[in-house]
Amino acid sequence: MFSTEVIADCYVDSVRLLEATRAMREAPGIDWAWAVMATPANVSDLAAEGVAEGLDEARANDLILAVRGTGEESAAALQAARQVLFEGPEPADHDGAERGGPRPSSLDEALDLASQANVAIVSVPGPYAALEAHKALTRGLDVLLFSDNVALSDEIELKQRARSLGRLVMGPGAGTAALAGVGLGFSNRVAPGPVGVVAAAGTGAQEAMTLLHRWGSGVSHVIGVGGRDLSVEVGGTMATTAMEALDSHDDTELILLVSKPPSPSVAERLLGRQWSKPVVAALIGLDQPVEAAPGVTVCNTLEQGVVAALEHLSHRGSDPVGTTDADVARASTAVKPDRRRLVGLYSGGTLAYETMTIVGRHIGPVYSNTPLDPAWALPAPDDGHVCLDLGEEEFTRGRPHPMIDPEARVEILGQQASDPTVAAVLLDVVIGDGAHPDPASVLAPVAATAVESGAAVVAYVLGTDLDPQDFQRQRSIMREAGCIVAETNARAALAAAALVNRDPALVHHDLTTNLRA
Repeated sequence: MFSTEVIADCYVDSVRLLEATRAMREAPGIDWAWAVMATPANVSDLAAEGVAEGLDEARANDLILAVRGTGEESAAALQAARQVLFEGPEPADHDGAERGGPRPSSLDEALDLASQANVAIVSVPGPYAALEAHKALTRGLDVLLFSDNVALSDEIELKQRARSLGRLVMGPGAGTAALAGVGLGFSNRVAPGPVGVVAAAGTGAQEAMTLLHRWGSGVSHVIGVGGRDLSVEVGGTMATTAMEALDSHDDTELILLVSKPPSPSVAERLLGRQWSKPVVAALIGLDQPVEAAPGVTVCNTLEQGVVAALEHLSHRGSDPVGTTDADVARASTAVKPDRRRLVGLYSGGTLAYETMTIVGRHIGPVYSNTPLDPAWALPAPDDGHVCLDLGEEEFTRGRPHPMIDPEARVEILGQQASDPTVAAVLLDVVIGDGAHPDPASVLAPVAATAVESGAAVVAYVLGTDLDPQDFQRQRSIMREAGCIVAETNARAALAAAALVNRDPALVHHDLTTNLRA
């Protein structure tokens, strides 16, 4: 039974919508819920789900809260969403003191309340995001452009203007940043340190910052520039600005650039330049040498990028690679001989991309909704390896991102557990601010079922000991469910390849590749 509430002329940004959706889904007796703006596409999706009440009169600027449950349970869930959206703490002074009065409804009103602010987070529908970002630049603010679906022409114009003003436009689709110790979007809590990270702004940035912390160092800033920034069209405009800012920043001793392979012309411009500080470029999956200036190191995995950065700084903490060969050897004996397929179920797109580049060297093509090669797009053949980015729109439409709600992966993981051809399942468990408060507890029961059915499950927990979900507890929960828990995403990928090939020695495969010409 569906219950809906339509609140007229009530725009809510995507982050708050996700929070409200999670609050409703966590209410007792609720098996489906969605907080969404009433755009035509969203209304169509609600109707396809079976929601009918209130949709006919809804307009794009109206808020819809929809739940499925009994009457009393639905009423409680709707109330939980209203509390998240409208009854939270009021905006605070810069000294942390809460203010009375209504929340600001515009950028100007917000700046009246927080005159010391120097960053604006823009989280509105893509067609309107560029205008709001321009307004923030006009007011002298750097911009974290959380919004997605921003036109490429708008991105180019915004970034060129920001560069002329000496400002940053992080994004579009900038899910992660950490400026002067303050995490923005989906971020992890890390120690301050000498490494400045420039990344697309997702789990690649999170993997870099958490490994730096866990291996005894830390970060000065993490600047997310958006997934298209290093394309030939955008030209690395913000990556250049960010690297220049870090190069002149007194507390930054080394710059770590994290990206999928950039446009060759952009790579030549960024890496062929003489920087005053060492630069490490972790270009995930790069398989060709790159022209690089002295002082620039190029490698092709996130793990090796962090290791190279620490070696430059002569700062090496605990063993960065760990070992899982004994676990893999034990799991190999339990996996039935006729199981030969790998399945990756990821909430982080960059982690999925890194996994595909690593395992593909050992087990062949990996089919995906975000394939490395167009020839490996889904659907996969019956015996094909599969790696899914479950954070993509086709999986998140009508439900929260899997980093917020790991239930999104439970059904798919359950399906894989019953597939007699699957040898190994790969999972990332991403914790930190913005993520689910206890993702391992949601994923572990179905992971245990997969192990009991005869498959191996390899899990990687991305986080730090400072994150609120308790990093070691998350690892322990997955291990107690029978999972192999790897030290890095790259090592998790190698462990899965080792299970498919029945070759435990693969977990010690050398990920160091010198790609500097």
